[in-house]
Amino acid sequence: MTKPDKRQFSFEFKLSAVQKYLAGEDRVVLAKELGLSSPHLLTVWAGRYREQGEEGLRPKPKGRPRKNPEVTVEPESELQRLRRENERLRAEVAFLGKVKALRDEERR
Repeated sequence: MTKPDKRQFSFEFKLSAVQKYLAGEDRVVLAKELGLSSPHLLTVWAGRYREQGEEGLRPKPKGRPRKNPEVTVEPESELQRLRRENERLRAEVAFLGKVKALRDEERR
């Protein structure tokens, strides 16, 4: 037995269905009339319509939003690069000094 395909409904179809539902038509009868898999779809669509208006019924793009290609990362200036490297080297010297002190202490 194969699984039925997931149907996609257009914005106009959803808007029409929600307007009929909000006008007072029974959701079970309306779902059968429109060929929906469940009357719950009408409730979900109506909730989105109440919260977000018509925009809530429009299809959303799938997946992660694309990065903005107009925003480019400026290359780091030489001064910034040298300052960052200097900080790293200071931390490294401090770490090695502590390691040396611990080794000297162990030898005693």
